[in-house]
Amino acid sequence: MISERIAAVQRRINDACARAGRDPREVTLVAVSKTMANERIVKAHAAGMRHFGENRVQEGIAKIEELSALEGVTWHLIGHLQTNKAKHVARLFDLVHSIDSVRVAEVLSGDLVKREREQDVLLQVNYADESSKFGLEPDAAVDEARRIAALPGLRVRGLMTVAPFVPDPEIVRPVFRGMRELSERVRDAVQGGDGWQLSMGMTDDYPVAIEEGSTILRIGRAIFGERPSA
Repeated sequence: MISERIAAVQRRINDACARAGRDPREVTLVAVSKTMANERIVKAHAAGMRHFGENRVQEGIAKIEELSALEGVTWHLIGHLQTNKAKHVARLFDLVHSIDSVRVAEVLSGDLVKREREQDVLLQVNYADESSKFGLEPDAAVDEARRIAALPGLRVRGLMTVAPFVPDPEIVRPVFRGMRELSERVRDAVQGGDGWQLSMGMTDDYPVAIEEGSTILRIGRAIFGERPSA
C-alpha cells in the first residue's frame, strides 16, 4: 500500500538523519508522481504527502488542475524545462527544480515580467558531467547563478542534481558531497540566505544524499511502486 511505502521511506529518512545528526524536519519528501494516475496521488495525499513532483509540464498542468481540490499541496517541476513551455510554469508550479541554463532562465524571466509574477527556482547542475543529463557545468555554476539571480522575477532558492544511476549508492557519495560544497559557494555568491535548498536523492540513493546534506528528496518508485510506461 502507498501509505505503508511512505511510512517506510520516512523511517529511512529518520535513520539517515540520525546518522548525520540532522533534524528530519529539515528534509522535504517530494513524491514523484509522473505517469501516475490521479487516484494514486489522492491516496498518497490521504497518507500525508503534500509535495508532488512532475517531470513534464503538460502532464503536470493537467494534474494540478484536476486535483485542485486537494488541500495544502505544493507542486514541483523536476523535469527538463523547454523554453517553449516556460510560459506555462509560473501559472501553476510552486517550485521549479530544473533551471539548467541561462537561456531557459531568461525566457522564464521574460514571461514572469509580463505576468508581473515571481517564481522560486533551483538551478540544476550536471555535477557528474553525464552526456545524457541537463544542467549547468560545476565550474561555471557560480558565475551563471549570479547571472540568473539578477534576472527579474526569478528567486534562486538552491541547487538540484540527478546523480548517476549506480548499483551501490556509496559510489555517488562524492557527487552529493561535491554538490553540497558547490551549493554553499553558490548560496554565498547570490546571497541566498535562509531557506536555501539542495535537491538531491532518489529512490536508490536518498539515505546517502541525506547524509551529505540534501534538503529535498525526489522519491517515486519507493512510494508508488514500479511506474507504468509513459
